[in-house]
Amino acid sequence: MTASPSLAKKIGFWSATSIITGSIIGSGVFMKPSSMAAQLGSPVWLTLVWILAGLFSLFGALVYAELGAMMPETGGIYIFFRKTFGDFIAFLYGWAAFAVINTAAVAAIAFVCAFYADYFLQLPHFSEAVVSAHAWHIPFIGDLYPLKDFGVKGLAIVLVTGLTWINYLSVKAGSYFQVISTFIKIAVIAVLVTGIFISGHGSTSHFFEAQQPKQGGALLSGIIAAMTGAFFAYDGWINIASMAGEVKQPQKNIPRSLWLGVLVCMIVYVLVNQAYLYVLPVEQVAASPLVAADAMGVALGQTSEAIVAAMIVICTFGAINGNVMATARITYAMGKDRVFSTWTGKEHPRHQTPGNALWLHGAWTCMFILTGSFDMLADMFVFITWIAYGLGAVGIFMLRKKMPHADRPYRIWGHPFITLLFIGFSAFYLITTVYSDVSNYLAGRQPVINSLLGMIITALGVPLFFYFRKKNREVANELPDKH
Repeated sequence: MTASPSLAKKIGFWSATSIITGSIIGSGVFMKPSSMAAQLGSPVWLTLVWILAGLFSLFGALVYAELGAMMPETGGIYIFFRKTFGDFIAFLYGWAAFAVINTAAVAAIAFVCAFYADYFLQLPHFSEAVVSAHAWHIPFIGDLYPLKDFGVKGLAIVLVTGLTWINYLSVKAGSYFQVISTFIKIAVIAVLVTGIFISGHGSTSHFFEAQQPKQGGALLSGIIAAMTGAFFAYDGWINIASMAGEVKQPQKNIPRSLWLGVLVCMIVYVLVNQAYLYVLPVEQVAASPLVAADAMGVALGQTSEAIVAAMIVICTFGAINGNVMATARITYAMGKDRVFSTWTGKEHPRHQTPGNALWLHGAWTCMFILTGSFDMLADMFVFITWIAYGLGAVGIFMLRKKMPHADRPYRIWGHPFITLLFIGFSAFYLITTVYSDVSNYLAGRQPVINSLLGMIITALGVPLFFYFRKKNREVANELPDKH
């Protein structure tokens, strides 16, 4: 029996770094600072949360730099979990990645991109009466409005489909596109930050002064909530691990690209945050529905809305490509291992891309866009993701004991201190998130317990795991009869 072909190694260091930075920097830098400021009430804590979230994201990147260099195979966390915890845990992560984490995130980014593109395009939409008349009610969850923002959703679907097609045709084309879009994105943000600081219409006192800063328990609760927003903005650094099997010299390029990519994003986010605070006191940041537009309005005047809309379109467009490019690799790896549909594990014979997995992800993402349910799902994907990140760090200790002589081209800097710190923080973050979710649900501030719903959706993969395992055993039992 001949070995099945594998995906070609076409991703170099700069492409890998651009996948990381391009996947991370999307709508979060424009959308999250307002809610974070409201949760904290302090410019100092707002800056510290961006730094802390960046540091712990960097610690997570160090964990997966060791794992990615040790096991440079396409599939990322799924591959690591399969070799560390076994098929069951690996499948549940892969299922959650497909069902919630990755597709909902891409849908949310695509919708934001299309929403701001509508500023220039004036896309068609249905009346509120028509939208309300075609609502879908889901018990215990809420109502979905598939016809709401229909023109915007249509453009978002076109964006996802088009970028899926590019990545279906060529890994190299997708990676080149990512390098170019990331360069433009960083340049655009540099113009934003520079323009605000040289405008002369701000004050450095805004970096420290606050009228009603949170204190005590309210501050702790605000920090946890704000960290969730910051982690949402930082998420995407793991994407390169999903494409590890396609990276040239992965033992060297994966750790280097993770270090540089996350570090660049930390610098960008802190600078953008300080630019906002320079022209707006923290109270105005908290009250602003689109803080980037208000900050640019103070700095540059009435042209700010168009400038910010264009910037968000540019930043989110590259983020769509980075996430479309990477996330389907997990489903592809599951198909290769025959723990999911084997159809998803087939490469395109000419393009050498995971074509079937790409189109499956594209279709599921478009469904989320059409229903509008991605907002609800995106709120919970950070929780499920950080369960996986914490388990990956636990896996470092298990693998060093289980495979002590395995080649480790990169070892975590500061291990075991950094690894234990990351595990401890992950546990603290997850426990306090559940507490916060339950409290908000009981107080009527949110319709569902997001973390619990995320775990329920993940648990739906349990019967699927046993179904595919039984199916594979039946296929294996039939094979000898064919020879």
